[in-house]
Amino acid sequence: MPITLTEAAARQVRTQLDKRGKGLGLRIGVKNVGCSGFAYTYEIADELNEGERVFESHGSNVVVDARSLAFIDGARVDYTSEGLKRAFKVENPNAEGTCGCGESFN
Repeated sequence: MPITLTEAAARQVRTQLDKRGKGLGLRIGVKNVGCSGFAYTYEIADELNEGERVFESHGSNVVVDARSLAFIDGARVDYTSEGLKRAFKVENPNAEGTCGCGESFN
């Protein structure tokens, strides 16, 4: 299944790429950490590494490596703004639970 971006997330990815003047898209990964076991990582991808896949939504790209894709396959990425906090938020159908702060999942 593809990784999809909401319109708000796609717009934010384009904004970040425009500020930098370069980039392929948003790279999302999964790392072992947090109180629930895993956490998401985000960075701008300038190039495609071996084994990575690109998913396009609303004119923006998401880049995911094969290991991370196993954890977030079918996820939807949104960009939220709550008070002063602005962040990408992953709606992951594979997560069985999240910690109280929402930073990690299992």
